[in-house]
Amino acid sequence: MIEVETAVSSIEAQSSFLKPDEVLMRLTTAFTAFFFVVTSTAPVFAGEVGLQDIRIFSHERGSALAVTIWYPSKDDGESALIGENRIFEGTPALKNASIETGRFPLVMLSHGSGSRMEGMAWIARVLAEAGFIVAGPNHPGTTSGDSTPAATSKIWERTEDISTIITALVSDSRWQASINKDRIGVLGFSLGGSTAIELAGARADLDAYARYCDDYPTMMDCRWFEGGRGFVDNNQVRVEKFDLRSINRERFEQSNRDPRIASAVLVDPGLATAFSPESVENINIPLTFINLGSIGKIPLAVLSDRLAKQVPDATYAQVDDSDHFSFLPLCKQGAANFLKSVGDPDPICEQGARRSRADIHEELAILITQAFERHAAQIDAKTRDRRK
Repeated sequence: MIEVETAVSSIEAQSSFLKPDEVLMRLTTAFTAFFFVVTSTAPVFAGEVGLQDIRIFSHERGSALAVTIWYPSKDDGESALIGENRIFEGTPALKNASIETGRFPLVMLSHGSGSRMEGMAWIARVLAEAGFIVAGPNHPGTTSGDSTPAATSKIWERTEDISTIITALVSDSRWQASINKDRIGVLGFSLGGSTAIELAGARADLDAYARYCDDYPTMMDCRWFEGGRGFVDNNQVRVEKFDLRSINRERFEQSNRDPRIASAVLVDPGLATAFSPESVENINIPLTFINLGSIGKIPLAVLSDRLAKQVPDATYAQVDDSDHFSFLPLCKQGAANFLKSVGDPDPICEQGARRSRADIHEELAILITQAFERHAAQIDAKTRDRRK
């Protein structure tokens, strides 16, 4: 719920947690990847990662979802750099390559508010190299060029997007033979983290969320609801202040649990203060929470150490000397100076004093990949216990 988009001329970048109302739609589609050597027990494929863009019809939306899929490939596709532009490096992939033989775990991705799937391409590639099929949509109403406060509150639409895609993939002859249906996980970032924990069984509390914004009106996710600018059909529109208490309570607080989801990894999840404690305590799948930032510097809006303590099978990690921008792709040389020259106010490409973004990405890649592997071991152990 705390995603930033900044606008600089016609370039659009996913940012994540500051000023969605002020910086939405500043950078055009641009995201990157980075090759990691990940210490992992999962098979690491020597071949290139394949990528396909498909469309899947959503009855909830009444239209098709734009979905991107990454996967281990047979190296027979067309080389492409996904999302390269003036600011960010591109993500290497083989478009429309044949999928490698085998059955692979499926990881669903959910991007942050005002972003798009290209913003998670770097981690999608890491997971595909480690032997996962990775898929995710551009969520209508909360994606780049199509983002308003009213749509942002409809978390149930995002969870339905993910469930719809799972249903389509496991029944599609092009994918069903390659997907291990017992190993379906979800990775969410920011508002995508809210999506992921709801799919795991958490239920949002509307009163708690409204109180949070009453108590912390200057928090950037709350400022988004104060009105000003939104975006529809890639055009900036004027929007009025959005009253959180006008949200459809029944839908906002409904269960969006998808029993096919076996585990989840949540990076800086939004709505961190606004989930029903009882629903969180009843989550029965392994979760891993990751916060970006050193202790004492993580915004309350995403701070999830307490959530991790409430979930029975959860672990928690925080990445020192990072911030919410650290989940963005790697920047090209000179990008920081370029952004300053055009008046961009946010440190989208600023190098940290102690750590590079590449270094932070490497740590995140290991944390996320190993989390899904650890979850698989936990699930196997529970299955063995039940059979005894």
